[in-house]
Amino acid sequence: MNLALASGLAHAAIELTTTSSGTALNDRIELLEDVGAQLTIRDMADPAVQRRFQPANGRASVGQSLNPWWIKVSLQRAADAPAQWWLEVGSVTQLDLRLYWPGPDGNWQERQSGERVAHREGRDHDFRHMLFRLPTLDQNPTTFYMRSYDPAGNSFPMRAWQLDDLSQKAAEENIALGVIYGIIAALLLYNLFIFCSLRDSAYFWYVLTTAGALLMILSMSGHGFQYLWPDNPVPFWLDRITLPSLWGFCATRFTQCLMQTRTHVRWAHHLLNFACTCYVIAVVLDGLGQRHIAAWIIALLSLTSIPAALGSALIRWRQGYFPAFLYLCGYGLILGSISLALMRATGLVQPATWNAYVFPLSVAAESILFSFALAYRIQTLKQERAEALEQADREKTARMAQMQGSADELQSAVKLRTAELALANQQLSERERELQHAAFHDPLTELPNRRFLVERCEAALANARRHNEATALLLIDLDHFKPINDKYGHDAGDLMLQTIAQRLREHVRSGDAVARLGGDEFAVLICGEDAEQHARDIARRLLDELARPVTYGAERLTVTISIGVALYPRHANDFTTLYKAADEMLYKVKGQGRSGSAVCGEDGALNSNERLRLDVLNVPSGLA
Repeated sequence: MNLALASGLAHAAIELTTTSSGTALNDRIELLEDVGAQLTIRDMADPAVQRRFQPANGRASVGQSLNPWWIKVSLQRAADAPAQWWLEVGSVTQLDLRLYWPGPDGNWQERQSGERVAHREGRDHDFRHMLFRLPTLDQNPTTFYMRSYDPAGNSFPMRAWQLDDLSQKAAEENIALGVIYGIIAALLLYNLFIFCSLRDSAYFWYVLTTAGALLMILSMSGHGFQYLWPDNPVPFWLDRITLPSLWGFCATRFTQCLMQTRTHVRWAHHLLNFACTCYVIAVVLDGLGQRHIAAWIIALLSLTSIPAALGSALIRWRQGYFPAFLYLCGYGLILGSISLALMRATGLVQPATWNAYVFPLSVAAESILFSFALAYRIQTLKQERAEALEQADREKTARMAQMQGSADELQSAVKLRTAELALANQQLSERERELQHAAFHDPLTELPNRRFLVERCEAALANARRHNEATALLLIDLDHFKPINDKYGHDAGDLMLQTIAQRLREHVRSGDAVARLGGDEFAVLICGEDAEQHARDIARRLLDELARPVTYGAERLTVTISIGVALYPRHANDFTTLYKAADEMLYKVKGQGRSGSAVCGEDGALNSNERLRLDVLNVPSGLA
């Protein structure tokens, strides 16, 4: 048998030296397609069979094929090289791969690997790729044969290793892949938490898409087989057909939800529905053993699902939908990596170290961009709902939303600045105090802002409950303020607001709180046993004092004041209801001609039913 094998060698044996660890072998191997799966290892002794072998010329993949492929490689070692070597086959999703080598008794020894056997049974060392311990090599050539069979794509990049070098390479790869896994897993958990809070369908499909991508990367890298299901063959619902199909199905549904294709791009919606159906069919065919057909279905789906997804995103982007741009960026990365994966599967691109990491990196980047797109989408939806519910008061809502955004930006700046200047403790503390002041104060009038008012009022109500005291809330609105801005400009309006703020500070007690809520709205919080009487006194004084003219150049600017007053515990038991009651009084004054004040219930005591209605209604004020 050995003479027959030696006579059939078309290539000289590969000599392994002391520096050959990690050497790629595919440029010195030979390939034979076993049409009809007729050949066995015993047929390799036939010279006619040997003549059918063709040089691989570096090929490490022959693509999708219904036929098995035989690979022949001859190895020998140099005189000073180690005798023990390991053979790595870098394809981790191969269905069935068998290695044959001549035994001491003249018979062939067989070692089976691939997805049809358990991970531990198919490897001679715990490694994510298929790994075989070769018999002891000497200075005479030893010929090895491999039989590769996978209708979804035969791939067999081979390297010869010393075990220590391979272990070091595995550790480096595990660190790089671990970072990618961590990024994707973190985004998965973060958006799962958001989904549990919002119950939004786009987040639901994003979470499933990210989970499917993580499982697919684990499968493609071999870590899934190595750590998650090592004791059994890979089931069809975790193989290289089902996992990409499930991921593609979830990604398609995510596209439909994010792009709102049912409403805005109906032709793309129908094509994407067709793609979802095909993914389901591919999974069913794979479960029935039709792996080759299922693999081609997935490959051909790129002709429909990719144009539909890109087309819908382009159309939505042109319509002004910004998440579509983020989607295009993320999907572009995935499209490139999937195209590369398909070319690897079909043999158009040969497997290599550089292209093995393209898909995991693309998925990590895509997950980040899709997460941004989702966040932007949710923000847009909230704004649309707010506008639909408060169309009558759109300008006020926009001003308050802008102030909220400014406060959030300032708070973020505080945190960011704190992290950047961690080593400069003195400067950090000073800067933090400045930003905290800015976060709780209005920059124009230097009055506390609405956030400060909310916290101060909650604390005041808690104190009032403990000491059985009263608390009063005055909401103050400037009448006819907008014409000043329109006629004299914003400088005049700013001067008016600053003057009003100064007068407010001068006419309240030091223990009372004055705040600017935004625009031309102010609030005064009064605490203590005499809160009610003091609130009435201040309201009367403010009607006169705040209406005094303000000199702006040669002009004398004048506004009138409308004041609404509500008392705890007479009119409300919590801040939200207290604010609502005062706000109702404010609008009552405006409805009666403005330039006046009204205390809640002063025209008739509240009965128990009205009191209960105010407490239970608990209408959100927008300040909480």
